[in-house]
Amino acid sequence: MFDFLDVYPFLLPFIIFFGRIVDVTLGTLRIIFVSKGEKLKAPLIGFFEVFIWVVIISQILTRADNMITYLSYAGGYAAGNYVGILIEKRIAFGIILCRVYTNKSGIKLVNLLSLKGFGATMTHGTGSVDEVDIVETIFDRKQLKNVSSIILSFDKEAFYVIEDVRTRSRGVFPKSSTLLRRWRPAK
Repeated sequence: MFDFLDVYPFLLPFIIFFGRIVDVTLGTLRIIFVSKGEKLKAPLIGFFEVFIWVVIISQILTRADNMITYLSYAGGYAAGNYVGILIEKRIAFGIILCRVYTNKSGIKLVNLLSLKGFGATMTHGTGSVDEVDIVETIFDRKQLKNVSSIILSFDKEAFYVIEDVRTRSRGVFPKSSTLLRRWRPAK
């Protein structure tokens, strides 16, 4: 499979480096999908991750005989972690809960979120300094910037926290545009 490396041995560190980037990036994404309970995506990604790893490690065991190939393996691992995190941030997979603590009228924030298609629930609480309204909303992680701008336009002093949610059911959620919905005729 890699017989050309006998003729061009200087390519081995590059193949190892880029192979490890792909392998570790897939591993990072697989861990995220496992933590979110994605039963189909995680094993599929795991298959390709291990396949690439076996190919790369076999080349190391048969051909690697200098420090440059070992450094390319380690460098590819480090770069793969970095690339995996960048891709994970880009795809923003998952569901999050945003809990907002505000001194302003929480019902106004609930109405503002509702106008933008986000369901929200408000409770009243007592903080360490003053009484607060607590507004909770659950949405797809891809919507985080949108929701953050709504919150900060409502109250620049609002304190909010974000938590990962594994599943959700029933409630008011904004309609998402998926490929299947675009191609499927309306019912």
